[in-house]
Amino acid sequence: MTDITRRSALIATAGLIAAPALAAPRKPSAFDFSFKSLEDDKMDFAQFKGRVVLVVNTASFCGYTYQYEGLEKLHAALTPAGLTVVGMPSTDFNQESASNTAVKEFCDATFGVTFPMTEITHVRGAQANAFYKWVKAEKDWEPSWNFNKVLIGRDGQIVQLFGSDSEPQGSAMTGWLDRALKAQAPTA
Repeated sequence: MTDITRRSALIATAGLIAAPALAAPRKPSAFDFSFKSLEDDKMDFAQFKGRVVLVVNTASFCGYTYQYEGLEKLHAALTPAGLTVVGMPSTDFNQESASNTAVKEFCDATFGVTFPMTEITHVRGAQANAFYKWVKAEKDWEPSWNFNKVLIGRDGQIVQLFGSDSEPQGSAMTGWLDRALKAQAPTA
């Protein structure tokens, strides 16, 4: 081996050893967020990894409150396929009860809601919770009224956004849900 060849090999090897492996930073996902539930327990969205999640900002005294029934049916029918509906009660539009206990009692008694629900929280503006601040940063979107919906894919990323008038069992919603549920969960 000539001196030039030997030097080239040493330089190349030194460059490989000296260059640190640069890993791409992990993109934030919906699974990075935690809340308190209506029952005051910790609700860590990491528990939904690999599932499709439909997050809905809810209210007890809204013209769209009837959607709780459709959301509960969706949750019950599609949980085995990998869907979790999550309700986030909010007073941002002045149509929610003042206490978590009152929200829980209303949802249980009126609609038999079994899907997980967070404590009452803000979903828009400067006081928005961390999840909705992330949605705003990712998609420049925030709820314009109660019962807006954020569809999260199995990878924790936002798949689609829906307004109040998108019915839980309407064709637009079910089409997006079907596509999201057919997607494979990411590995590792």
